[in-house]
Amino acid sequence: MFLLDYRVYGALFGAILFALFLGLFSNALVVAQPANPPGFDLPSGAEPAKKAAPVAAVPLPNLLAKADADKGKALTKVCATCHSFDKGAPAKVGPNLYGVVDRAKASEAGFGYSDALKAKGGKWTFEDLDAFITSPKTFVAGTKMGFGGEPDAGKRADIIVYLRSLSDAPVPLPAAK
Repeated sequence: MFLLDYRVYGALFGAILFALFLGLFSNALVVAQPANPPGFDLPSGAEPAKKAAPVAAVPLPNLLAKADADKGKALTKVCATCHSFDKGAPAKVGPNLYGVVDRAKASEAGFGYSDALKAKGGKWTFEDLDAFITSPKTFVAGTKMGFGGEPDAGKRADIIVYLRSLSDAPVPLPAAK
């Protein structure tokens, strides 16, 4: 029995040594190269590439003149999760948007607006709606609206023209420049 214990310990020690040498051998076969060599590129002395001039933004009145209310209606399908669009419909998670263009901000009865939006004041102009739809949290820091914003100016114009159509007397569009 005494010999058996040494044999077990010897086998265990041999297995550990084998695994150690196997690891060393495999590391010697595959040499990893650093992803980025150390250091940095020095300037070559050539003129840096000129950046392209930024594209001039199309004025909002021009976008609104070309906008399509039917496209805007399709784009607001996502908005219908939180907003109603029918005259006299109750507020949902967000206020009813019927007649929102030229309506006083934070004035829809039956909806609890954020203090930040109440403090904003004024009416919902085309420019304000464009800025709000672009980034609600930038336009009104502290708004309850969870929508991240629509970066595409053309889509925003379609949405605004659709919202404008939701009225008994739609506000005239601003003159295109």
